[in-house]
Amino acid sequence: MTQAGSIEFKDQREAGRLLALENGEAVGLIAYFVLDREPGALVAVHTVVEPGHEGRGIAGDLVRAFYGIAAAEGVPVVPLCPYAASWAARHPDQAPAAPAEAAAAARAQLDSDPDLW
Repeated sequence: MTQAGSIEFKDQREAGRLLALENGEAVGLIAYFVLDREPGALVAVHTVVEPGHEGRGIAGDLVRAFYGIAAAEGVPVVPLCPYAASWAARHPDQAPAAPAEAAAAARAQLDSDPDLW
């Protein structure tokens, strides 16, 4: 588990989500999946901050933590989530672009299995 301020992040890989926890309560999450073919990637599909917790930077901290997990694993992030993609565009120093083949494979995997969304 990683931490930013009073927010802790818990990767629930088997459930396909990275949780933002405050005092043990989930206040946000990134829904994601792991690309099932080479070159491998973590694919962000949705970012959510619970009502009443907006405007505190939680979504940005979630995306930053998500990129940190991917970096530690040596895989790129494919930000199919509009929020994650816009955050990555604003923070290119923290969010390296995924190889084109990983992005194409992630879109194909999502198209073939809409339950990943």
